[in-house]
Amino acid sequence: MKVLNKDLKYVGQTFPIHDAPQKARGELVYVSDMSLPNMLHAKLLLSPIAHGLIKRIDTSRAEALPGVIKVFTYLNSPNKAYSRYRIIPNQEFCIEDERLFTEKVRFVGDRIAAVVANSLETAKEAIALIQVDYEVLPVLSTPEEALRDKTTKIHPAGNLIYQYESQLGEQALLLHDCVDVETATHTQKVHHATIETHACVADFNSSGKLTIWAGCQGAFGVRTIVADLLELSYNKVRVIKMPMGGSFGGKQEAIIEPITAFLAKEVRRPVKLIFDRKDCIIATMTRPATSSRIKTRVTKDGILIDCMVDTVVDAGAYATSSVDNAYAMSKKICKLYRIPYYKHQSKIAYTNTPVAGGARGWGAPEIMTALEIHMDAVAKMLAMDLVEFRLKNLVHPYDRDKASSLSLGNARVIECLEKGAAIFGWSERYNREPDKGRYRRGVGFACAAHKNGMYGGFPEHSTMTLKMNEDGSFILNTGLHDLGCGTLTSIKQIAAEVLDINPSYITVLEADTEYGPYDFGSYGSRVTYICGACAFEVAKRVKEKLLECASLIFRKPKQYLEVANGRVWIIGHEQQKISYREIATTAKIKDNTDIIITHTYHGTSNPGVYAVHFAEVEVDTKTGRVRITDYLAVHDIGKAINPGMVEGQIQGGVQMGIGYALYEEVKVGSDGRILNSSFKDYHVINAPDMPTVNILLIEQGGDEGPYGAKSVGEIAFVPVAAAVINAVNNCLGTALSDMPLTPEKILATL
Repeated sequence: MKVLNKDLKYVGQTFPIHDAPQKARGELVYVSDMSLPNMLHAKLLLSPIAHGLIKRIDTSRAEALPGVIKVFTYLNSPNKAYSRYRIIPNQEFCIEDERLFTEKVRFVGDRIAAVVANSLETAKEAIALIQVDYEVLPVLSTPEEALRDKTTKIHPAGNLIYQYESQLGEQALLLHDCVDVETATHTQKVHHATIETHACVADFNSSGKLTIWAGCQGAFGVRTIVADLLELSYNKVRVIKMPMGGSFGGKQEAIIEPITAFLAKEVRRPVKLIFDRKDCIIATMTRPATSSRIKTRVTKDGILIDCMVDTVVDAGAYATSSVDNAYAMSKKICKLYRIPYYKHQSKIAYTNTPVAGGARGWGAPEIMTALEIHMDAVAKMLAMDLVEFRLKNLVHPYDRDKASSLSLGNARVIECLEKGAAIFGWSERYNREPDKGRYRRGVGFACAAHKNGMYGGFPEHSTMTLKMNEDGSFILNTGLHDLGCGTLTSIKQIAAEVLDINPSYITVLEADTEYGPYDFGSYGSRVTYICGACAFEVAKRVKEKLLECASLIFRKPKQYLEVANGRVWIIGHEQQKISYREIATTAKIKDNTDIIITHTYHGTSNPGVYAVHFAEVEVDTKTGRVRITDYLAVHDIGKAINPGMVEGQIQGGVQMGIGYALYEEVKVGSDGRILNSSFKDYHVINAPDMPTVNILLIEQGGDEGPYGAKSVGEIAFVPVAAAVINAVNNCLGTALSDMPLTPEKILATL
């Protein structure tokens, strides 16, 4: 366990992200900026219908267009099925139901053809010349329709992908003096809305080597998918992680990398494929739409007895990660509340709608939103204070997670709630006289839990190599994927703290499957907790080796040596310091030693990470418009490695969560058409509508993350929608739970 140290130099300080100057000057090279010699451009033809068979496809006019190199369809591409979600070979719950190009389209946006041409303009022109005749099939646009219809099969095995049931604990006998409460919540499909759209460049050279440049979340996962699909050995496929303009889970799966790689391999030249915004909205993936019915039994004095959840997940046209996502949803509730008996049933269904996949929070926002709306309803049914009810049932530090049997670690959710309620002035605001005019104000809050890595349900380790240069600076070679949030900076701070050297003397490298060590990728809130711990451990080992080399120079055992600010001296003889540079050079020249360590860190714990968010809203009862007037986010962070970046993550999470609650939805018509495939019609919350987000960090350490740190990137988003929706319901005396709470829905309820 890494003990929280209050006398830290670099950890706990705010540093700008590593590439901030390049971004500010417009110098950072993204995939879309790349230009290789003889590079070609690709454009995809996406299905305009939601369900049908291709009866005839004519590409002759496109192929005849000057500048077109080749056109690809299902007729001249591999018919091999694959899962774009797969991270490792033989991964469980990876349903291989997708092909590069299809002859049966299953949603508006399914891949029909690709044109490779000398220019993007020519590729676009050629796409318009491809003629396709379809046999139109019935469209199933909701999971309920898909599960009812036994005749129309989206995939050969039917529309039910998977169903399961889990039960934890013992159900109590029929009890008297208990109350049963049941609620239903629907969450919607949401676009990830990253600044950078999906882009990829691939090159297949004369030696049979395939190189892929991708803004992805898991370079090694991309490699295993592409190599196996194209039947190449892994040493013949190199994936280089490029700078990226955000992901939020949208670039976790290998969506366009396999296609770009295939095209490059076929034409034997570099190929660039870039999606525009419409392509991204309809043809990449969305946050899953879910419907959850929760029923709890609670004693009249507010103690939870049991909780039963029934969830239906809309996977869209292909399975990808939906089974894992639904499974993860069933594991969240017991991280937050003490519940003697918990039962979760789930069905995952195909629909003729955009593909669902990984999104920030990985199932937690969907189930926690439903849960916290429900918990408000339970407390109101008992006529109990909303805070008091939760305090009776929230988990305590070092409780066992009923779902995983692992310790929840130093879980400080009760402290988050108590301190947050006091600072926000919850009791006074909630109990004030209700507004009766056109504009009404109300407050709400929500608690949330998430995880720290994949230990307990998936392999969890990370490998890094740290080497000392001749001048005493360092190179940390990793499999990290910075998604634009500053991961490399926080990892650098951790290593700098251990080595006691200014972070500017450390360079942290990102994932490159040919030259870098293995890592599973950036997802599952694992980066700080697992990869940060790996950086801590490898730095500690390099420091030990450095001291061993210094002890040879001083001819003193290393326990007699002291280190600070990149220098070493014998205790009591500070005036006789030697620098890291002198140690490194002497080690190489005189002692024939290279100061370099490769270390694999294995995760052995997965504590909970917690947040409680408070929101004040103002509702215009004439228009139904909701405005957030005040916001407080309280987070159990363990230790903030870089407080400025932590606050930025929380502010961004709140912005996304407000959009999730009130505005954002990928709208699908009954015929499967996407009704809002651009930012003209797809509305995110903009800066002028954002409240000031006040932040309180609870830094109690106590877990195995570096310096006690825990995750923040995903948990920052998890409680937001529930806090906002609860505030709206408290303001209006409603029980709204069909997201998003658009003005139309609010007016209809009023």
